[in-house]
Amino acid sequence: MKSQWIPGNQFTLLENGEAFFPAVFDAIAQAKREVLLETFILFEDKVGWALHEAVLAAAHRGVQVRMLVDGFGSPNLSAKFTGELAAAGVRLRAFDPQRPLLGFRLNVFRRMHRKIVVVDAERAFVGGINYSADHLLDFGPHAKQDYAVEVHGPLVSEIHRFTRAAINEPSGPRRWFARRPPLAQAAQPAAGGAQAIFVTRDNHAHRDDIERHYRVAIRAARKRVIIANAYFFPGYRLLRELRRAARRGVEVTLVLQGEPDMPIVKTGAELLHNHLQRAGVKIYEYCQRPFHGKVALTDDEWATVGSSNLDPLSLSLNLEANVIIRDRGFNQQLSERLEKLICDSCKEVATTASAQPSLWQIVRNAFVFHVLRRFPYWAGWLPAHTPVVVEVAAAPAEPATERTTERQACEHGV
Repeated sequence: MKSQWIPGNQFTLLENGEAFFPAVFDAIAQAKREVLLETFILFEDKVGWALHEAVLAAAHRGVQVRMLVDGFGSPNLSAKFTGELAAAGVRLRAFDPQRPLLGFRLNVFRRMHRKIVVVDAERAFVGGINYSADHLLDFGPHAKQDYAVEVHGPLVSEIHRFTRAAINEPSGPRRWFARRPPLAQAAQPAAGGAQAIFVTRDNHAHRDDIERHYRVAIRAARKRVIIANAYFFPGYRLLRELRRAARRGVEVTLVLQGEPDMPIVKTGAELLHNHLQRAGVKIYEYCQRPFHGKVALTDDEWATVGSSNLDPLSLSLNLEANVIIRDRGFNQQLSERLEKLICDSCKEVATTASAQPSLWQIVRNAFVFHVLRRFPYWAGWLPAHTPVVVEVAAAPAEPATERTTERQACEHGV
């Protein structure tokens, strides 16, 4: 791997919207120069309007605010919402928006799925939490369980460099994914003892970086692996590493959705249960409400938090971002949260290792597995197009850019 561990960082685990939104809004309120924000979903509910108010206040006091939302995840922002941002000088852009065709949105497989905030190049947030009210407990039984981290230290400079290049209009094709531009500011001073890597996934130069970090960590595990992931349907190589780890005596635990927001998620994961359980992997389903987290840890130091699921969309098509952390304190904190989650809100999936599947079940499961695993690749062929970034709200002083082609992702786009 080309990534290098960056020492001197501090990470704060933020669980659900109750911890995440106040921290982000406070950071924006304290911003002096710049706010960069990427998100998959921005809804016009109480959370979206709270973000709207926060960035407007920042823009009015002279802070440069730049935002990028996904065209599929955030398709219906109103003229009032975007117009007020534009009037204040906020630059809001949408990644690959498309008009529905016969009532269907065709950009489902071409998504900017990252969730990143960087304030003054000094404070960053990375995780899986969108700007919508369903990340708050008072939303009810469909409120999502999720995680993010607040970052201080030298890694923030790397996150800032990437996010600024991703939001700004590139000067040439594939600039985002060929060579990252030099830092615009000096690296941040040490803020803690954690080593970390900021890892992104695209469809050009970094196709499998996040998955490779998972596989290396699982291969190196000697005591335990805990993966809590909302959409779990990884490829053969990652499944193989999980089985090998369990067979050599590592305690391997998966926390998956028990009440999924999409039924096919549970169906797909259940196809893997017997295959993993026969090797000794323990599987739990979170049943209190929808699980949306994308976190994992191994042994006593390694952990990851980010936007990437372990499914074909995240591993094959989406634009994703995770932080990989080496720190005993953070690992312990995440471990305690997940163990409490397992104890209080999960049920263990009964093992079926003794049952001998029929020939029909073997053939059926193999067929469904490979179809589900490969369908994003096939969907990427039809229709093939270059993704675009559209100006939704731009500062009046800036030159108007109606539609800017950005060769982000791969030839067919995300």
